[in-house]
Amino acid sequence: MGSREERHRLNHDLVPLAALISRELRNEKMEKPNVRYGCAAQSKKGEDYYLTRTDCQRVQGNPSSSFSVFAIFDGHNGTAAAVFSKDHLLNHVLSAIPRGLGRDEWLHALPRALVAGFVKTDKEFQRKGQTSGTTATFVIVDGWTVTVACVGDSRCILDTQGGAVSELTVDHRLEENAEERERVTASGGEVGRLSIFGGTEIGPLRCWPGGLCLSRSIGDMDVGEFIVPIPYVKQVKLSSAGGRLIIASDGIWDAVSSDMAAKSCRGLPAELAARQVVKDALRTHGLKDDTTCIVVDIIPPDNTVQPATPPKKYNKLQSLFFRRKSHKSVAKLSKKLSAVGIVEELFEEGSAMLAERLGSEDSYGPSMSGLFICAVCQVDLAASEGISVHAGSIFSTSSKPWQGPFLCADCHNKKDAMEGKRPRGVKVT
Repeated sequence: MGSREERHRLNHDLVPLAALISRELRNEKMEKPNVRYGCAAQSKKGEDYYLTRTDCQRVQGNPSSSFSVFAIFDGHNGTAAAVFSKDHLLNHVLSAIPRGLGRDEWLHALPRALVAGFVKTDKEFQRKGQTSGTTATFVIVDGWTVTVACVGDSRCILDTQGGAVSELTVDHRLEENAEERERVTASGGEVGRLSIFGGTEIGPLRCWPGGLCLSRSIGDMDVGEFIVPIPYVKQVKLSSAGGRLIIASDGIWDAVSSDMAAKSCRGLPAELAARQVVKDALRTHGLKDDTTCIVVDIIPPDNTVQPATPPKKYNKLQSLFFRRKSHKSVAKLSKKLSAVGIVEELFEEGSAMLAERLGSEDSYGPSMSGLFICAVCQVDLAASEGISVHAGSIFSTSSKPWQGPFLCADCHNKKDAMEGKRPRGVKVT
């Protein structure tokens, strides 16, 4: 770590601990739920990896600021990208959140920090010169608030007590996502099926060069920078009734639907539920791919077990549909969320344009050291070194090119490559 980056982090840590703890206690207006989880997996190629952390804290030493992290990384062309992402993505996300924030501010900053963390992880892995790639579905549970970020086709679904199943992620498969196909071709990639002798085309749509079926991933430096690491992000707040998350790799979702997975394990504790989902996938599809599943139960504090299976028939008028707050959403909701209470959507954004995802606010202005900060890799920049994320962008007409957030030269070059303005590997000096 460079000395300037160390100074930046130390300066941002200079917030009295008592003040942070007091702020946290004021923000805890509703008792936190219990979080229970279980994992199950069957390996075919050995390229699935997962992460479970229930001991994270926004304020070190303050248990009331705790949150949990669950993630699945489905590697391809080797395990290197999946292993690297498992080891580094969480730290890169947390380092992109300004220090000294209260809980509400921290949650508000989280979607942008997820974007920065995903891009930084991709950038650092590509420096290793390895051609492996990975999907990433990354879930943060803080109290009743669930924030999900994803690239690729590992999915996260929410099953509420009212019986509604909702997908909290978007599959970035070229075969199924027309918007992503248009973006890849506009950025310089070619989309088509594998052609065999006689010109016959077989298999799913792929991106060329490379032949990858996905439009977003971490790694894959041999494919092209139009395969971007910028995640789709959704943040929701559950009602006090809680809910169940099912996070799984495509070895599960190629075999069972979201509804089938949720219904098959209702009434079971998390560990047994994860095993049941894997069992059903293997029964339906066989072991054709790595199959990994994490089940996370977010349970009201007065409950010790997952609520029993809801009746198959219920009065939909008794369910209150969620209120939508996001003002930047570019993707349609796959399904409406419903529950006995209200599941409230706080944020949703899926744009692949870095300028749109990092915004135009000045939270990336001068640090306490008097230097600017790269919004992606968090290194300190002299005022003359920072390049606005909006500089030269046709996608941010409302922003001025001299306004922040700012990027270092390397991160700005990567941004240009992801938008098709520069071929991958061309250095700008």
